[in-house]
Amino acid sequence: MTRLLAATNNAKKLTELRRVLAGHGIDVLALADVAPYPEPAETGRTFIDNALLKAREAVARTGLPAVADDSGLCVEILNQMPGVRSARWAGPQANDEANNELLLRQLADVPTEQRQATFRCALALVLPDGTERVTEGVMPGRIAAQPSGSQGFGYDPIFVADGQAVSNGVLAPAAKDAISHRGKAVRAMVPQIVELLGAGPA
Repeated sequence: MTRLLAATNNAKKLTELRRVLAGHGIDVLALADVAPYPEPAETGRTFIDNALLKAREAVARTGLPAVADDSGLCVEILNQMPGVRSARWAGPQANDEANNELLLRQLADVPTEQRQATFRCALALVLPDGTERVTEGVMPGRIAAQPSGSQGFGYDPIFVADGQAVSNGVLAPAAKDAISHRGKAVRAMVPQIVELLGAGPA
């Protein structure tokens, strides 16, 4: 199988990536499978900048082909914030619950029709020879009035995707993958992984 390093310490992101890539002959390695190295600071101004930054660092440190994503929630009435600060919205050490609580407080007086938001993901593939590819995925929806469900992670419990009656926190993993920003970005990247790494059906 083709080895590909997923440059993330987020166990749930890793599980999601492996699930979407299953059956393509790709052995997705975790950072725990390679010699430890310090994660680079996410200093980019865009999701693409940060995804490339993380993937390039992973290749430089390990010599393996690597993928890295940067993703986040963009709320229209908040001028597309939290954006690249999504994971740190309530502070550098904030957890998912704190981020969700802060966002709900900020939108407490905002009516349903003005709570539009979009999940965005940039996925970067970087090879040791310097080849780079980027794909993107979006999932439009709205912010719910309160959290629901225990599936997913991050802002999933308070995000209702367009066409859905329940939050991402309620959707089964396969149902979320079919419409998610990350699922779309990964599926768009699969043909390039197959082409560039010689991967194929398992």
